[in-house]
Amino acid sequence: MVAGLAGAGALLGRVAAPVWTDRREHEPALRLESVAVAGGQGVTLALLGGFRTLVADATWLRMFVRWEQHDLPTTESLIHLVTTVDPRPVYFWLNGARILAYDLSAWRIELAGGYDVVPMAEQSRIDHEQAGLALAYLDAAMRFHPATADLWIERANIELNRLGNMAAAAESYRRAWEMPPKPYYAARLHAQLLRRLGRKAEALDWLIRLHPQLPSQDEAAGADVVLGRIRELEADLAVPEARRYQPAPKL
Repeated sequence: MVAGLAGAGALLGRVAAPVWTDRREHEPALRLESVAVAGGQGVTLALLGGFRTLVADATWLRMFVRWEQHDLPTTESLIHLVTTVDPRPVYFWLNGARILAYDLSAWRIELAGGYDVVPMAEQSRIDHEQAGLALAYLDAAMRFHPATADLWIERANIELNRLGNMAAAAESYRRAWEMPPKPYYAARLHAQLLRRLGRKAEALDWLIRLHPQLPSQDEAAGADVVLGRIRELEADLAVPEARRYQPAPKL
């Protein structure tokens, strides 16, 4: 499919060149050399009009085949190529970041001898390096999708699970909560991490401000859960009874 589209694009190239040049100037995602190396083979990518979506989908499928083969360099190259071709689908960015952070890290350790052979310090170094690449990839995603909660959640998950950076993850979960559709669990995770960091007063203040925003009829909002955590923090901080949070009566 990619080869067919490439051929069609080549035939149209001379006619469409002026239009294509103008579009490249206005769309950073299209600033790609006409010849790209994908899977060790030269592939001419004709990024004209509706071809973008088709080429991106075909490139993603090609990446998946290489991913199944644990072909590390080609998988990584195609992850970047697909979002250069078409940066619009958030799906590509999210799954690309996960592969960079988790799968490629595991493959590198396997290539170095496996988890039973590679020292823990080296495993940690590889994990951190791949996490850094994934976060840089998400930074690029956010330039195209600046108000997407899922990207901030993915960032937070990598910061927490791969880097062990609770403070950074707490901030990313907070940012996710600010983005539509304002995922409730991101707001709760922000408070939980503040609590684990020993910043209990901040966590309590956050939850007190959060609770009135949670619809009691929506189970996913977890209003009762949040109220319970408020009470736990008030007890931990020895908040006097008279100063404890009193939720407004439900109408």
